[in-house]
Amino acid sequence: MRRALRPHTHVSAPTRFAAAFAVALLAACSPPTFNNVDITGAEYARDFALTDHTGARRTLADYRGKVVAVFFGFTQCPDVCPTTLADMAQVKKALGSAGDKLQVLFVTVDPERDTQQVLAQYVPGFDPSFVGLYGTAEETAKAAKEFKVFYQKTPGKTPTSYTIDHTAGSYVFDKDGRIRLFVKHAAGVEPIVADLKKLL
Repeated sequence: MRRALRPHTHVSAPTRFAAAFAVALLAACSPPTFNNVDITGAEYARDFALTDHTGARRTLADYRGKVVAVFFGFTQCPDVCPTTLADMAQVKKALGSAGDKLQVLFVTVDPERDTQQVLAQYVPGFDPSFVGLYGTAEETAKAAKEFKVFYQKTPGKTPTSYTIDHTAGSYVFDKDGRIRLFVKHAAGVEPIVADLKKLL
């Protein structure tokens, strides 16, 4: 009894190359995974219109081409704000030459005390490239609402010794100005560096 011969299937080299290319293309198109909270496509944190510590009006478009980290705080904050700025200074240093493509923006939620002069002394003290932003009470409220940032005064012993409770976290935009990440306070320098390298 004759055994039926199975047809031999031959896959040409070009076909194998095309298949391998398709797999590689799919891998390249798959979204990256991040250590911090991925908020790509969020319908908030789209833009702001504020004044920087040199007196220039700024919007997010001014920083196109860089990865941008935006943090809301105030200069008299005792812990969260200086810690966040110090961490971001370490992040920039850890990125090496790529750190030039990182822009850190500090938006004050205390425009009464955080004048242009105060911000000009405070913010670049962590890194010369860091920028402090401020606005009127109305502009500050509008920016905070757009970024879903909570802030509220807590009275002190005197009218000027109040503190401010506020959202502790940073928003990260990619080089095209699209919102990508929310970085919680004390997320750690290394996880942030790893995420920013993917965006850079």
